[in-house]
Amino acid sequence: MEDQTQHPNHHHDHHAGPAHDASGGAASMASPTAAVATAPGRHDHHAAHGAQDDHTVHSHGQHAGHSTAMFKDRFWLTLVLSVPVVYFSPMFGHLLGYMPPEFPFSTWIPPVLGTVIFLYGGQPFLKGGLNELKSRSPGMMLLIGMAITVAFAASWVTSLGIGGFDLDFWWELALLVAIMLLGHWIEMRALGSAQGALDALAALLPDEAERITDTGTETVRVSELQAGDTVLVRSGARMPADGTVIDGQAEFDESMITGESKTVLRSAGDPVVAGTVATDNTVRVRVTAVGNDTALAGIQRLVAEAQASSSKAQALADRAAAFLFYFATVAGLITFIAWTLLGSVPDAVTHTVTVLVIACPHALGLAIPLVIAISTEQAARAGVLIKDRMALERMRTVDVVLFDKTGTLTKGEPELKDVASAGGVSSDELLAVAAAVEADSEHPVARAIVRAARQRGLDIPQATGFTSMTGRGVRATIEGRTLRVGGPALLRELGLTEGETLTASTRAWMDRGAAVLHIVDGNRILGAVSLEDAVRAESRQAVAALQKRGIKVAMITGDARQVAAAVGAELNIDEIFAEVLPADKDKKVAELQGRGLKVAMVGDGVNDSPALARAEVGIAIGAGTDVAMESAGVVLAGNDPRAVLSMVDLSRASYRKMWQNLVWATGYNIISVPLAAGVLAFAGVVLSPAAGAVLMSASTIVVALNAQLLRRLKLNPAGVR
Repeated sequence: MEDQTQHPNHHHDHHAGPAHDASGGAASMASPTAAVATAPGRHDHHAAHGAQDDHTVHSHGQHAGHSTAMFKDRFWLTLVLSVPVVYFSPMFGHLLGYMPPEFPFSTWIPPVLGTVIFLYGGQPFLKGGLNELKSRSPGMMLLIGMAITVAFAASWVTSLGIGGFDLDFWWELALLVAIMLLGHWIEMRALGSAQGALDALAALLPDEAERITDTGTETVRVSELQAGDTVLVRSGARMPADGTVIDGQAEFDESMITGESKTVLRSAGDPVVAGTVATDNTVRVRVTAVGNDTALAGIQRLVAEAQASSSKAQALADRAAAFLFYFATVAGLITFIAWTLLGSVPDAVTHTVTVLVIACPHALGLAIPLVIAISTEQAARAGVLIKDRMALERMRTVDVVLFDKTGTLTKGEPELKDVASAGGVSSDELLAVAAAVEADSEHPVARAIVRAARQRGLDIPQATGFTSMTGRGVRATIEGRTLRVGGPALLRELGLTEGETLTASTRAWMDRGAAVLHIVDGNRILGAVSLEDAVRAESRQAVAALQKRGIKVAMITGDARQVAAAVGAELNIDEIFAEVLPADKDKKVAELQGRGLKVAMVGDGVNDSPALARAEVGIAIGAGTDVAMESAGVVLAGNDPRAVLSMVDLSRASYRKMWQNLVWATGYNIISVPLAAGVLAFAGVVLSPAAGAVLMSASTIVVALNAQLLRRLKLNPAGVR
């Protein structure tokens, strides 16, 4: 992005229009409000979101054709039926040391209800397992289907008194199905939570809007609004669509979008988005986006892509499921052969069934998917939209974060920094005069001067006869005096020279890359002001916090070296790349990678596309309708660079949880399967079916609860701890 403050000679070229974006839209994307969601122009957004939910569900491979509600309903009914099954189970009673009550047909309660649980609660796993078998791609569904089928068959053999086997697995079958339904319900709910958060944003939209017409205002449904319409947003009302303020100013509550409780002042020319609230004044807003062109529609597409994306961790879980299916099958076969050769067919059957039931590593199957799902949800709630899950995984390994300067570390708009008087007038008087001359200009530099004067509470005099002098500045009349504001070209045209005192100030400003404008009264220089691209206060915190985490911070910009050096010194940047053309930014990423560093590139998502694509992690800051690009794996919903810290913390925490779950679940299988097979039977150590079943259920619960602990990770908008 080009820095507007570096071109004072082009200041006030009003024929070209306000210079909000010198790089094809990057500046607008850098705005906090450009990042947020509005609902599709059709106001039947609930229907639109329902379709989105379907996409999320169907994109999740092993749950294809299933919904969160289905797993939820089956879980609750299975849980209710499981209570009597467990209570009346002789094996469970023996385990806890009580005798189930007996009455006519009481012994048939576990078999009858267990059969209902198997056919109803187990149906998703049986169907999923059959599909995996048909496609020759064994996975978790087949593992679960095999375990509950073996438990079902063995339990009926025991209930019917066939062969004298003691394989009463009804209670374990019931708990296994209930636990698996609970686990998949949690996973599906987590997978849908990111979309649900966006649905909640859309629900903030009002049903109606006040559209301004030639004769006044009319109340219309939001779905009737079109780009170009002007709407009236009263104090306390929510924005019905994306737009630009054209009249008035108000403090907007954007907390539902950015997470920041502090209101933001929006005035003429500023973008505002649907769902935000005008807290104190009434403003007129021109609608700029409806339907699929809105930010929410773009963000929803990003979330859908994120839910459908794969990752190394997910691929590992899929491969592990296939391996463990063969492992369980082979372990059961070896167990049966070994015990049969020892001359005990009943023991062979008992141990084989036990192995097949408890060898199914349900905990391992949930270890990675649950962590991925919850971390994606947590990221979305923190304003970090994960388009490619691999990006989140790689973030923990990043050695250096490379920030684009303008619009990322800086605000991307000029801000008044200094005022110097040549004598005869005070600094406040000088600024008030400059603001009066600039008052009728819409140029960003003019707005910065006027804004600074108002913030200081100065009394701005009335100016008349405003005239723009292309390439030189502006002119206006105040109380009969002709005053001009402009850069070096204006002084050359008037043949004026700065005095030594003023030169000392302006030279220092220019040395650090500031734009310098002079205020001239007739043929006398009253003084000068400097304007710079303002550094975000959040940037200082982001840089310091990243460095505290052991991550280097670099900055890249097309600005002059003195400008880059000034910003770098203010932020304590580790390395600076200045005067870099957009087309060459990816070469700097490659240069860092050539040193053995893993790079996360943070840019505005437009000029930085090649660099975003080359970096290990590409992060586009400020989500807009045109930010859904292949080059960035992550999109920050706001423009706060501190959100990068949320990614780092979440990536590291997710990695820890994955390994904790993997170690726990794998350790369980390494220990339980050999014991169930009876390898220590010679020493009198045998894992009974009941004990094995309890351990399996407990392992699954531990893994699920451990994954849920990710929700305790605080990812506030600032991301600074």
